[in-house]
Amino acid sequence: MSHNPIRPWRDIDRRKSRVIHVGNVPVGGDSPITVQTMTNTLTSDAKATIAQIQECAEAGADIIRVSCPDVPSTDAMAEIVRASPVPIVADIHFHYKRAIEAAEAGVACLRINPGNIGSPERVREVIKAAKDHGCAIRIGVNAGSLEKHLLDKYGEPCPDAMIESGMDHIRILEDNDFQNYKISLKASDIFMTAAAYQGLAEMTDAPIHLGITEAGGLVSGTVKSAIGLGNLLWMGIGDTIRVSLSADPVEEVKAGFEILKSLGLRHRGVNIISCPSCARQGFDVIKVVAELENRLAHIHTPVSLSIIGCVVNGPGEALMTDVGFTGGGAGSGMVYLAGKQDHKRDNADMVDHIVEMVEAKAKIIEAEQEAADTAA
Repeated sequence: MSHNPIRPWRDIDRRKSRVIHVGNVPVGGDSPITVQTMTNTLTSDAKATIAQIQECAEAGADIIRVSCPDVPSTDAMAEIVRASPVPIVADIHFHYKRAIEAAEAGVACLRINPGNIGSPERVREVIKAAKDHGCAIRIGVNAGSLEKHLLDKYGEPCPDAMIESGMDHIRILEDNDFQNYKISLKASDIFMTAAAYQGLAEMTDAPIHLGITEAGGLVSGTVKSAIGLGNLLWMGIGDTIRVSLSADPVEEVKAGFEILKSLGLRHRGVNIISCPSCARQGFDVIKVVAELENRLAHIHTPVSLSIIGCVVNGPGEALMTDVGFTGGGAGSGMVYLAGKQDHKRDNADMVDHIVEMVEAKAKIIEAEQEAADTAA
C-alpha cells in the first residue's frame, strides 16, 4: 500500500453534481475527475488523428475532443470513433449541421458554443440528434465569443455574462427534456474564470468541465492552469478538466494528471518527489530524475518514489514513499523500501535498480488491488 495517507486536513469536499455519461465514461457525482485533451491534427486526416488519439489515450486521457470545422472532418469521424480507445467529443462552432453529422457518425458527446451555434431552433435540432444517437452535450461558454445581446447588456465579457449565457442554454436543453449535459465557462483570465465557475456551481447540479482557455505555452500555460484549476478543484468544483496548452496534446494530459495528483484527486503512474539539487547532492539529481521520468512513463499504477540528493531531507521524504533513494558519499546512496532503510546502491547503476524496484512495487500494488476487487 502507498505510504502517503490522506489526512483529514487534506480532504476535499467535492460539490454534489449529478452523473452523466460520455460514452462509457461517467462524469460527475463521485466518479473520478476525468482528464481531457484535444487533437490538433487535421480531422479529415483520419490516420494522423487516430495516431494522436492513441498517444493521448496511452498518456491517460479519459476523453478526447476532435474539432469538426467542415464536412471532410465529419466524414472522417466514423472511422475515428471506431478506432479510438476512449470516447470522442465533437467540437462544434458556427455550423450546427456538423453537430448533427458528428452525432450520426457515433461520437460520444457534442461540444456546442452558445455564442456562435446560432438560434435556439438550431440548438433544438442538435438536441434531437443527440437524443437520437445517444450523445451527451457540453455547453461550452467562452468569454471571447459571448452572444451579442449579453455583450450589449454587460458592456464587456464578465462572470455574470458567462453565467447568464450558460444558464440560458441549460434552460433550452431542459425545456427539450435533455439532461445528459455538462457545462464549461472558460476565459483566458483566471480571475474571471474562477468567479464564473463559482457562481455557476451554486446555480446548477450539472457536471462542470473546467478549463482556462488559451492558457499559453507549455510552461506558462501549465502554471496558469494549475493556479486557476487548482483553486477551483480545491474548492470542490470540477468534474472533468482540460489543460489548454500551445503544446503537444500529450503534455496537456500530463499536466492535467499532475494537477489532480497534487491535490490527491487522482492517482496514476509514478509520483516522483525530488529535490532541486545543490552542491550537497551525491549524484546528478536533475539528470537522474529526467531519465526516471522517461523510463517509468509506462507504469500506470500509482507508486510513490523519492529521489533526494543528500541526507538533509532524503530520509524524511523516503518515510512517505514506496521507494526512495537518498544520495550519500563515496559514489553510493541509500535505498529505502516502504519508508525504511533497506540497502546501499552504487550511483553507477542506481537508475536501472530503481526502475526494477518501482516495476516490482507496481506489480505488488496491482495484485493487491485485484485481490481486493475480487473480495468485494
